[in-house]
Formats: sequence, structure tokens, C-alpha cells
Amino acid sequence: MSLLASAAAPAGAAVEQRVERLLRRMTLDQKIGQMTQPERLDATPEEVKRHHIGSVLSGGGSCPGDNRPADWVAMNDAYWKASMEEDADHLAIPLLYGVDAIHGNANVLGATIFPHNVGLGAMRDPDLVERIGRITAREVRAAGVDWTFAPTLAVAQDPRWGRSYESYSDDPEIVAAYAGRIVKGLQEGEGGGGVLACAKHWVGDGGTRGGVDQGDTFVGEEELRRVHMAPYASALEAGALTVMVSLSSWNGEKCHAHRYLVRQVLKREMGFRGFVVSDWNGIEPLADDYAQAAAMAVNAGIDMVMVPERWREFIAALGEAVRRGDVPLARIDDAVARILRVKFACGLFERPRPWARAGANGSSFGSHAHRKVAREAVRRSVVLLRNEGGALPLDRGARILVAGRRAHDRGSQCGGFTVEWQGVSGNDRIEGGTSVWEGIRAACTRAVLAPPGGELPDGDFDAAVVVIGESPYAEGMGDIRNGGTVRAGANHLPGGPGALEPYGDTLELAELHPEELAEIRRARELGVPVVTVLISGRPLVVGRELASSSAFLAAWLPGSEGAGVADMLFGDRDFQARLPLPWPEAFSVGGGCRGTLFPRGFGLRLR
Repeated sequence: MSLLASAAAPAGAAVEQRVERLLRRMTLDQKIGQMTQPERLDATPEEVKRHHIGSVLSGGGSCPGDNRPADWVAMNDAYWKASMEEDADHLAIPLLYGVDAIHGNANVLGATIFPHNVGLGAMRDPDLVERIGRITAREVRAAGVDWTFAPTLAVAQDPRWGRSYESYSDDPEIVAAYAGRIVKGLQEGEGGGGVLACAKHWVGDGGTRGGVDQGDTFVGEEELRRVHMAPYASALEAGALTVMVSLSSWNGEKCHAHRYLVRQVLKREMGFRGFVVSDWNGIEPLADDYAQAAAMAVNAGIDMVMVPERWREFIAALGEAVRRGDVPLARIDDAVARILRVKFACGLFERPRPWARAGANGSSFGSHAHRKVAREAVRRSVVLLRNEGGALPLDRGARILVAGRRAHDRGSQCGGFTVEWQGVSGNDRIEGGTSVWEGIRAACTRAVLAPPGGELPDGDFDAAVVVIGESPYAEGMGDIRNGGTVRAGANHLPGGPGALEPYGDTLELAELHPEELAEIRRARELGVPVVTVLISGRPLVVGRELASSSAFLAAWLPGSEGAGVADMLFGDRDFQARLPLPWPEAFSVGGGCRGTLFPRGFGLRLR
């Protein structure tokens, strides 16, 4: 069943009548419960019923049982059953469960994991992005889940930002071209219906000063609208029914308390009639007094509040704020009406319990057909930056040395938001798929894998492939900045900008990971062409690595299907991808990126 009714008018008169009838029956406690979203580890099914909870989420790495689709379905079934037990004190309102399925349902073991958004931006292929959305929806529904906190529509302006890989491009036109299509794919789904999409993070998170996560975007309103708001118009037109607010600030004012941005621009001006959800603990930095913070967020226009652990305190605080008159009851009714409207519009009230739904525990989860599409996305996203002397394509009959610690590491390929919040390294927890080495080995029987930093295998080689890059990271732990806590604007409580330790203080790969350059130079000493594959969530300063390589590929974070990189090495397809953002030439700790080595849109071909 498609969910695409239009974000401006997600429901007809019949739905509005159902919303109004249900709203009239609800007590204040029931209304506030619908506005509350705890994390699964801190809310039992019994508490969901007792407190009339409207939604539960899984944070990164928070999974039930053995983290199989059946475990997720069983968990969601228990929550759903609790929310639908009607009696004198409780109304039957189905619960929404939300997850960060931002590049496939990568929370769950065995999922198909697609390239992160920065790689998809290199494809310039909205049709394929929509297909990825459809498959993601199918694998999310296989786990009994109704809602994904995707897509990220940030227009990343600084690769120092630890969430750069969640952005399709620094060009708002590229992001806007994808926004509507990924929403359509997610909400229409494939073979059995879609899931709710969530456009995030409203607004300007990709433009923070110095690329600091949860930082401050200091731009005028014209630039904010032209660059950072532009993709949302496309997403809302396509029918996105939920929007998540950014943890960052605009010109010193937190977006979570920004009445003008949320109520005036998003809801009134852009006509958004779905519901707005906060980000993780997003209300906490608004004020020292928690009750005041809750009131500020709700008065600003946030309808559902993500309060992972402090949800009981939030319920009490918001109830008291309403009784004191600090939050008008009309604002509560508007918020709950929006939540109910979305639940009705997406057919949640008509769906059977999770274990009985079409697609639950579906056999297509992590299937060959889904992985085939992911492999195609990898092929379409790898950018060829250098190919001196015709080093590529490689000969399948050649004896090829494969080296580098990323060569046989599916976890590094997938990056953050994969199984765990910060991602995982190695192969043990990425079930299915292939590493780059496994793809090369399948294509070339004479290929040999060298242990990272160990002795090179004996014998002569015709070429070497060295796979290098970043370790997995997510959010602020991927920031490039000086260590220590950064404070900006009104961010003064834990969880604000700079609260997490950064990845490093430079974008220069030879400084971040000197062992990678050493691996390239060791291979070069063999006197054969060296092909370097870079696994990274952003452009890095790689002048020395480029100079030591005959060919150089930007593979981004390709996900579980590393064989797609091998396909490109052996010339199965010509390179089509183009850089989604400029590639910096140099970096200084104080000044950031300097100069452009390759402009946005650059990408070589073999033929």
C-alpha cells in the first residue's frame, strides 16, 4: 500500500473525521503519551500501555534477541499488542516503531547494506535511488517495523563534518533530485507496501561552522532557504509524512526551539500537515530546567518528542506545563491530531499485528535479488580519479597482490550506522555480501591477499591493489577538529556540539593513518602498477597517496557488496560516477580545506 498522499494534505475528509472523533475521546495523559517516544531498552510493553505511548525507537545497536528479523517481529508484536489493548482507561491506538535504516535496514544481521548517501550522490541516478528505497522498505517491513528515520537531506558544505557521508552532495540540486525519489521508494515500497519516511534534519545541519556536529549554521535566511531548505520541498511534494528537527542551531538559536522555522516556515508556509519529531534528547540543551525545555520544544512546533530514557520525566513535565498554561492545550491537540493523521493516512490502524503482516520475516531479506541492486549501486558510485599508463582495467589472468587493512573488511566498507551506532570493523558481524578482496578473488584466481603490515607473499606480481581508508564512525565521533569540547550558541548541556571525541584533527590521510601510505609505497617497491582504492565517508587530502599510485579510486562507503568495486577494477563496466562534492587539495587545522584538487562532477572513464 502506497503512503503517498502528499505531505501538504496527507489525508482526506474521512481521515480528518476519524482523527477528530478519536481526539475528542482522549484525556490529556493519553494525548501526551502519543507525543512521547522512548527507546526500547527503557520502555516495556506494559509501560507502553500504561502511559499511552505513541512510538518507540531503537537507537544504534539496540536490538532484540539474536538480532534476526524474527526477533524484531516478536518485539514489535508485543509492543503493538500492548498499544491495542483497549479498556476503560486506554484507547486502542497502534504504536509506531522507528529505526535508523539509512542505507538499508543495517541494524539487523544479514541485511542488504547499500552505499551511504555520499556514494549514491556520485551516481547521479534518481531511478536507482528510488529502487534502493523500495528494497530498504521491504527489509524494514520484514522486521515488523513501520518507520525509518531517513532520508537525510543535509547539504554538507564541509567534509570535516562527521555526518558528511549521510549527505548526497554539497549541491542542493543534486540532493533535491534525490529527495522525492527516495521518499517515494520508501513509502511505496516493494512487493507488499512501504514504510514511513522521515526527512531530516530540519534544517541547515550540513552547514555548521567548521563542520562541527550539532554546531551552528551562521548564514542568512536567503542562503538557508536556497541551499538547505531546497531538498525538503521535493520530499514534501513526494509525500514525506514526518520530519525530524536538527540538533544544530541557526544563527545561535537551537532548531529544536525555533518556532519560526518549524511552525511558520515548515508547517504554515510549506503546508506540512504530517508530524514533526525531535532528534535524540534534542530538547535537553534548550534550558537547564527540563520542564522549561519541554515546553519550549512543543511550543516551537515539535509534535513527537524523542526522549530515550527521560520519557517519564517528560510526560510529567509536559502535563504540568499544560496545566500551568505554559503550553496551550490547542498546541497539544494540534500535535496529537498530526500524529493520528499520519497513523490513519498510512493505514496503521488497518494493519494486522506485526507477525501477521505481509512481508514479516520475509524470505527476501538480504536476498540475492536485493544484493544485486546494491552491487549495481556500488558499480555506479565508484569514481575513478587517476589512471596513469592504462593501469586499469586489470587482467583477470594476472597475478595480483591485494593489500591494505581495508581489503578484507566488510565492516569498514559499511561505515557507521551498521549493526552498531558507530559501525563495526571486520567481517564477523556483516553477514552476507563480499569484501573488496572477496570480489577480487572471485574474479581472479591468481590474486593473493597480503596480511596488513606483514611479509609480502613470495613470487612475482603483475599489479597490486591496495585498499585503504577510514575506520567506521558516526555523527560527532566522525568530526575533524581539535580535541576537547566545543561550545557554540545556546548549546551548554551534555550532548551539544563537541561533546563526542572527534575522529582526528586533519583531513590529511597520511597524518590520520600513516600506515596506509606505507602500504602503498611497499607495494610500489615491487615495480608493478599500484591501484589504490579509498574507502571513506568523504573526500580526504590524499596527495601523497595519489602520487604513489598508478590508479586511484574513490569507493566511498560501498556497503556489504564489495564485489561491485572488483567489477570496476576488471573493467566489467566503464566508470560513470562523478564526484558529488569538490575534492580538497590541502588542509590546515586552523583554516580547513584549501584549494580544489578535483571539482564536483569530475570522474574519469576507461574508454
